[in-house]
Amino acid sequence: MPTALSHLPESIRIDKWLWAVRIYKTRSLSTEACRAGRVKIAGQAVKPSREIHAGDEITVHLGIYSKTVRVIMPLHLRVSAALVPVYMDDLTPAAEYDKLKIQQDMKPGFRPRGLGRPTKRQRRLIDRLKKTKDFS
Repeated sequence: MPTALSHLPESIRIDKWLWAVRIYKTRSLSTEACRAGRVKIAGQAVKPSREIHAGDEITVHLGIYSKTVRVIMPLHLRVSAALVPVYMDDLTPAAEYDKLKIQQDMKPGFRPRGLGRPTKRQRRLIDRLKKTKDFS
């Protein structure tokens, strides 16, 4: 008797899984990240064709921070963002997400939500900051 989850594979290529759980926007980007050595399992860089199974812990370097996830269930089709927690556990420490928040706060044009448009004076200050940060 087939179960509701019988259509799910026991293993899947890592590049396909990273795309399916929305860590990368396209499968090409996930393949490229694997080839560049930004995707690791147990500290070892993996090729895009590496098969993953339930329970594997994957570390992905995304810019200035590293995301660590555990595979709960392999899947071959992309799922909605609401269903991602069914297929992976996010083990990333809060300190990694803090790095991302600090980088966003450091951008001279960043304004927290709800402050509205900058005044003319604030905009001039922002423009001045951008000019001093531009090293070109």
